[in-house]
Amino acid sequence: MRDLAVLEREACQKAIKDVRQKILSLLIPEEESDMSDLVLEVTAGVGGQEAMLFTAEVFDMYQSFAAHQGWGFDILEYMKSEIGGLRHASASVSGPKSYKRMKFEAGVHRVQRVPKTEKQGRMHTSTMTVAVLPQPTEITFTINAKDLRIETKRASGAGGQHVNTTDSAVRIVHLPTGVVSECQQERSQLKNKEKAMKVLRAKLYSMRLEEETSKRYTARKVQIGTKGRSEKIRTYNFPQDRITDHRILKTVHDVREFLVGEELLEEMNLALEEFSNQEILMDILGENNSDQ
Repeated sequence: MRDLAVLEREACQKAIKDVRQKILSLLIPEEESDMSDLVLEVTAGVGGQEAMLFTAEVFDMYQSFAAHQGWGFDILEYMKSEIGGLRHASASVSGPKSYKRMKFEAGVHRVQRVPKTEKQGRMHTSTMTVAVLPQPTEITFTINAKDLRIETKRASGAGGQHVNTTDSAVRIVHLPTGVVSECQQERSQLKNKEKAMKVLRAKLYSMRLEEETSKRYTARKVQIGTKGRSEKIRTYNFPQDRITDHRILKTVHDVREFLVGEELLEEMNLALEEFSNQEILMDILGENNSDQ
């Protein structure tokens, strides 16, 4: 009887948790951008070559996470460093709830470890930045062609003879805002133009959303979109083998497994989403109380 009671208790707790999540999902309104695909940008920060090596690892982590979720992952730009790191990269990520899940990754990521380039065994602290931009459809967000200046040039960097002979790189300037988007990833000028437009549309759409939502979200600890870029959101500490998210004070262990981009990253991601939902619910309750 006791064993049956324990099993029934576990089943009831799971049912209560499921019902709670269902109620939360019904109470919390969907953001306009939540059903969007996204453009992911990673940029090396403080720490020289070590920061670039870490940026490459984080970009690979997100590529694996996308595969784990069954999302598409199309690299738009990839600027390598001299020793195999990454200066800057961007990718288009598409799939169900991809932006809703990935938006909590935006911000400054910090790594603490002994770099491969360190000869005296000293631990260094380096940073990299993640930007997550919702990708609108052409129906939901249009750009006037007369507001654009499109330039072509020869691609720079590694690429063999093709780099020196073909004007395939594309640079697009949105004249009203000064926002710039470039792409030289493909050999085809047409494909580079399409990818540059995808990034430009995401940047402009994100700016519009940020203007609309900045007043509503200033009090939240978990920021959406680009609002968390300037703050350190997560630390990857290799000597202590832990990852700490500073917004929700959650720590998980096994850095290498976390960087695989599967179960541990998903665990952290779901915890951030749950915390954000609780904050939104508190906002709703607060607004209702103030109206009474």
